[in-house]
Amino acid sequence: MALEDVHVEAPLAAEVRIRTAATGICHSDRHGQTGGNPALGLPAVLGHEAAGIVVEVGRDVSGIAPGDHVVVAPAGSCGTCPWCSQGHPQHCTDLRRTRADGSPRLTLDGRAVTQFVGIGSFAEEMLVQASSVAKVPADMPLDKAALLGCAVITGLGAVRHSAAVRVGDTVAVIGCGGVGLSAVQGAVLAGASRIVAVDRMPEKLDLALRMGATDVVDAATTDPVAAVLDLTGGVDHALEMVGLPATIAQAFAMLRTRGTATVVGLARPGDAVSIPASDLLAEKRLQGSRLGGTRLRVDVPLYAQLYLSGRLDLDALQGATVSIDGLAAALDGIDGATAARTVVTF
Repeated sequence: MALEDVHVEAPLAAEVRIRTAATGICHSDRHGQTGGNPALGLPAVLGHEAAGIVVEVGRDVSGIAPGDHVVVAPAGSCGTCPWCSQGHPQHCTDLRRTRADGSPRLTLDGRAVTQFVGIGSFAEEMLVQASSVAKVPADMPLDKAALLGCAVITGLGAVRHSAAVRVGDTVAVIGCGGVGLSAVQGAVLAGASRIVAVDRMPEKLDLALRMGATDVVDAATTDPVAAVLDLTGGVDHALEMVGLPATIAQAFAMLRTRGTATVVGLARPGDAVSIPASDLLAEKRLQGSRLGGTRLRVDVPLYAQLYLSGRLDLDALQGATVSIDGLAAALDGIDGATAARTVVTF
């Protein structure tokens, strides 16, 4: 990590320039920093979960204007490709994370600078595709709004859109960082009858209880699969937030007959998972979730209203705040952090 001055170009027709107010630090950023995205060009500005105030918009942008308070997320889409047309914008084939003409939005000493997943929010300003931006009410605190840009849309969205948890279902959540705790809250909102939170850090398990988990399992001291089976007899839904082959296999092993394991965690290229083939006869399912199946401009305003009405706890989700000068240390320490989400504020 290095703190540098970069040049921000003027917005093209469908772009929005935003003054960053706050940006969350996510494991995906650490994943990119440590080589998990081999195609990531350098130099690059990491960061992808943010909120700020619109400074300038391109001539073709509608629904967003200078002065608007907005959330920025890697959930933009074209709206017209086959996947968008079928209601699955998370699989858009024309993400437009870079400019069609190949020109850079950011430069450093004349060199092109890559924006991580088309955002690059670890900076005082962002220049992004308009479809990556969703407006929020002016009374929504922007440090809390930033969490809607990834943690909440991914975790809560996985419960709503991918797993489709129903009233009365039993749920296990493996990994209680920002995304996992958002999934816990999603399960509460969905009406799950039992919500078992699994993590290796007692501090995060305490947060899970605060956010509505009915049971917790400390995976550092007990076999999480045995513990969940003992508590529930097997769950209808296991949501995996870690992205490791071992925890994915654990999620599948926690299921009851006809249960579904939904993998939200970001695995590394080449990782493989082994599951007992005989369990498939019990009609158990293993599926993935990409960005929680989010419909950005529908879901983000909804979640903002849930926060403002006291039904979604983002205050506890924002566990720590640092300045841009503290970003490097926060990224280095993310694996051992006891806070649910660390937010950089400007």
